[in-house]
Amino acid sequence: MGYLVLVAWVIQASFGVTLLVSWARHARGQDGGLVLPHALMMVAFLAPWTAFVATGLSVWAWVGFGVLTAFIGFGDAAMVRRARALRGEGSRGLRDYFPAIGVATSGALGRRTNFHMWFSPVVWLGSLAVAIVATAAV
Repeated sequence: MGYLVLVAWVIQASFGVTLLVSWARHARGQDGGLVLPHALMMVAFLAPWTAFVATGLSVWAWVGFGVLTAFIGFGDAAMVRRARALRGEGSRGLRDYFPAIGVATSGALGRRTNFHMWFSPVVWLGSLAVAIVATAAV
C-alpha cells in the first residue's frame, strides 16, 4: 500500500512541478512565501515515505503524513489568494476558502490547478490510511 501512495505522490508531484514552473515564469515571486515552502515540503515528504516503504516502520508513515498535513495548507492559501484576486475581492480569512474552491473548480485557475486540487486528497487520505493500517499491524 505504501507503493500506491508513492505512485499517487509522483502523479501529484508531476502536476505540481508544471504549476511551479508556470508560477516561476509568470508570478514574479508573488506568494513565494506560500508556494516555495509548499513545493519544498511536498518534495520533502518523499524522504520519510521512502523510509517507511523501505523499513515498514509506521513512525515514518506518520512523519510523512505530518509533513503533508503541515504544508498542504500553504498551497491552499496560495489558491485562495489567486481566487480572491480573480474575484476582485480584498477580504481575507478562512471564509474565502470555499469560494476559492468554486473558482478553482470552475476552471478559472486552469485545468492543472483543478486536477492538483482534486487529486491532493488521494495522496493525503492514502497516506493517512496507510499509516493507520501500518500502526494497527504492529
